[in-house]
Amino acid sequence: MFRNRLSKVFRHLGKHARRLGISCYRVYDHDLPEFPLCIEFYGDKLYVAEYKRYHGMTDEQHDEWMEQSLELIAGVLSVGKDSIFLKLRQRKPGRLGQYQKYNEGPATGISGQHELVVEENGLKFIVNLGDYLDTGLFLDHRVTRQLVREECAGKKVLNLFAYTGSFSVYAAAGGAREVVTVDLSKTYLNWAEKNMALNGFADSTVYTFIHADVLQYLKKIPPGHFDIIIMDPPTFSNSKRMEDILDIQRDHARLINDCLQGLKEGGTLYFSTNFRKFELDTAKIRATSIKDITKTTTPFDFEGRLFRFCYCMVR
Repeated sequence: MFRNRLSKVFRHLGKHARRLGISCYRVYDHDLPEFPLCIEFYGDKLYVAEYKRYHGMTDEQHDEWMEQSLELIAGVLSVGKDSIFLKLRQRKPGRLGQYQKYNEGPATGISGQHELVVEENGLKFIVNLGDYLDTGLFLDHRVTRQLVREECAGKKVLNLFAYTGSFSVYAAAGGAREVVTVDLSKTYLNWAEKNMALNGFADSTVYTFIHADVLQYLKKIPPGHFDIIIMDPPTFSNSKRMEDILDIQRDHARLINDCLQGLKEGGTLYFSTNFRKFELDTAKIRATSIKDITKTTTPFDFEGRLFRFCYCMVR
C-alpha cells in the first residue's frame, strides 16, 4: 500500500520537479494514516520526518517498522540509505514551535555532516537536515518567494520573523535597494546573513540584519519607510526573550496594522500564517485592499496538502 502510493506520487511530482528545474520539494506528507511520514528532497538528500503519534508498537517493533519503511523509501526514490536524514516531529500548530532545536537523538545522515547547500530558482541556500526540526528552507513558500522577487526592483524591503532569510535573498536577487532582516534568534539571523553572502549580497549599507523582538521593533520603524514587508510569524510564542506573548489569532490585526503603518502609501504587505483555524479580522485591518493569495502561492507539491494562509495587503 505504501509502496504503491509513494511510487505514484513520486512519478507525478518528480516529473513536475524535473520540468521546473526544482531540486527541493515535498514528495509525501502523511498521505496514508498507517505511514505518518513527511518526505522531502533536498538535492540528492532525503529528509524523512515521522509525526509523533500513538502507534501501539514496542520500541523494537517500531524500530523494525521504521527500518523497513526506510528501505522501501530508499528503493522507490532511488536514494542511498546513507543519504536519508530521519527526524521525529511533534504535531503542533504553526511552525513546529518556531524553529526548535532537535535533541532527541542523532539523525541518520552522511558522516554526521548535516549542512549542505541547495539551489532554488537559481539561488543558493544552506539547509541543515540533522540538527533542527525544520531544515532552514520552508518549501511551501517557494512560489511566494518568487512573487516577492519579481516586485522588488528598486524597493525597500522588510523581512520580519525572517528565520534563515530566504525571502531576503529573493528580495536582494530581485534588485531591492534596501533589505532589512529581523529575527529574535541570533542563530537564524547569522544563518540568514550566510545565505545572503552565499548569493553575493554582503553590502552592509544595503542589507542589514537586526536581532530584535518583532513586536517591539514594529513600534520603532519610521512611518512610510518600506515599499514591501513580508511577515510570516509563528502561531504562538512565549519566548523568554520576547516582552509579550504572541497569539497570532488574537494579535494579527495589531501586527498587520503596525506593518501597514511602516509602509509607503500603496506599499505591499505579504502576510502568512500556519494556524489552521485562522480567521482574518478584516474589519480591524486598515488596508485599502486585501487579497487572499493562498491558492495562487501554493506550490505543485503542496496542492491538497497545504495548511497555511497567505494574503497580499496594500496600504
